[in-house]
Amino acid sequence: MNDAKKLQLLFVSTPVGALGSGLGGGVELTLKNFAEELQRRGHEIKIVAPVGSNTGSIPLKEIEGSPQTAAQTQGRETPIILPENSVLEKMWDYARTVQDGFDLIVNFAYDWLPFYLTPFFSSPIAHFVSMGSLTQAMDRAIAETWSVFPETLAFYTRTQAETFPDIVAPRCLGSAIALQQYQFCPQPENALAWVARIAPEKALEDAVMAAQKTGIPLRIFGQIDRPDYWQKIQEKHADAPIEYKGFFSTEELQAQLGKCRALLMTPRWLEAFGNVAIEALACGVPIIAYKRGGPVEIVREGTTGFLVEPDSVEGLITAIDRLDECDRHACRQQAEAEYSLMALGDRVEAWFYEIVEARQTA
Repeated sequence: MNDAKKLQLLFVSTPVGALGSGLGGGVELTLKNFAEELQRRGHEIKIVAPVGSNTGSIPLKEIEGSPQTAAQTQGRETPIILPENSVLEKMWDYARTVQDGFDLIVNFAYDWLPFYLTPFFSSPIAHFVSMGSLTQAMDRAIAETWSVFPETLAFYTRTQAETFPDIVAPRCLGSAIALQQYQFCPQPENALAWVARIAPEKALEDAVMAAQKTGIPLRIFGQIDRPDYWQKIQEKHADAPIEYKGFFSTEELQAQLGKCRALLMTPRWLEAFGNVAIEALACGVPIIAYKRGGPVEIVREGTTGFLVEPDSVEGLITAIDRLDECDRHACRQQAEAEYSLMALGDRVEAWFYEIVEARQTA
């Protein structure tokens, strides 16, 4: 295939919430980065997303409907569920009706329906898998697609891909950020940061306990996904030095995050990547993360952060005590060397061309 050909691409967003709301977690930033970098390269992009989404200069088709329940809130044996007036169903019905106008449809939903629909579309569908194995239904959907269309699947990290059965030699794209949007901060304030959706699987309470025991203030950033969970944390740790800052745009977040001594990442589940980790690095902020999922492939031990045993608050405290060993300049340098949008764009573009070529020669 001629690499000079510019592609017509339809991006179908996550169905758990509007783009820009924070409900979609890190995949919102990934979709934005894919779209902006490929648009910069001359490809034509259109995004299909729930009503209320914000995509900047990228053309957008908004779809009304009921959001999908996030997979991370379900048990492994939860059956396939489509709510009444499902926005997921309506987004993919729209994709079906316009598919002939696109070279490739790109799925960012961690849900069974796009995988199931893959063989029934005349246009190829690329699937960016944004989380690790969470439910048996998704494991089956991914395995079945892999068995017939292996070139259509891509993951963040090998650690994430290995959680799925039958996936061999997966395509791992990593992630990236627009580095020019992040300002390096050489001299932080005496504060720690925690950035994520406020929900049980992110284990904010571990970071709160670490802040309480060290006496170092913890600044909390993110969408309050579970108000009841957040209320319990505040009640149980009423004397902890914590401050909820809110859910910020990239510009606001990087300005606040850069002032912190370290980012704490405390998930109970396997993070497929952890985009906030590279956002922190770009600001010069070391990472203290549980040794679980994507951060294992990001953190350079003792230089740009520390990996601690999962669910160990004492491990977090020990790492906080060692923060002076980390080099904030090395953090920024790692972000520049490994997580630029240009490098990610090369990987994504090569993947898209491979899928389109495979369909044309089939």
